[in-house]
Amino acid sequence: MGQPFAIKDCTLIAIATGEEAHNLREFVDRLKTIHPGCIYYHFWGGMLRPNFDEPEYQNDFAAWSWRSLHDTRLAERLAIVDPSPYPDIEALRRELIDVIEERLAESEWVPWARSGQRFKFIRSQIVVFDTGKRIGHPLEMAERIAGLSLGSVFYHFIDARRRTDSGRSDFVEWLQAEEEVSATDLIERLNGIDPYFTTLADLRLELASAFRNCLLGREAS
Repeated sequence: MGQPFAIKDCTLIAIATGEEAHNLREFVDRLKTIHPGCIYYHFWGGMLRPNFDEPEYQNDFAAWSWRSLHDTRLAERLAIVDPSPYPDIEALRRELIDVIEERLAESEWVPWARSGQRFKFIRSQIVVFDTGKRIGHPLEMAERIAGLSLGSVFYHFIDARRRTDSGRSDFVEWLQAEEEVSATDLIERLNGIDPYFTTLADLRLELASAFRNCLLGREAS
């Protein structure tokens, strides 16, 4: 029997950087040097915020391009950037810069935002706390995962991908260390889940379905 799974919860604390952009050229210049935590926050922070102003745009960069620059084409290009496959924030940063500079090259003028609609770069700091709850076996996880908080889902499935050496979720790391249960199918299914174009509530349902189908379904058959 391996180590029990320690359920943790988290929240993202928003920290003002003082960095702002009035137009798209300033925006891409700031993006080249801004703290990596800003990129993380503006891509993933919306999932933990109570209200996300532009739900049709999953990241703050795309939302600002649409709402303040009125550049629908750029907003659509930024909206389809999925941060999940990128190995690190720097690779994601380079992709963003390429998308924006391509848009600047094809535009006859630099889009500006009104003074009250400047983009304000915000850096995130994750605050983690132990819930005290422990899960000793994958079959128990299959029964209880649907009851995890949204913060726990974020921490163990999304944030884990930047914390673990393998770039995998805490669930997969734990399952790979288990010896009593063969979880190859479950691990493969979990690795195939993209958490970005969804909500935390829907992601929790998808995780619960994966555990039930791969473990409890096997037990019942």
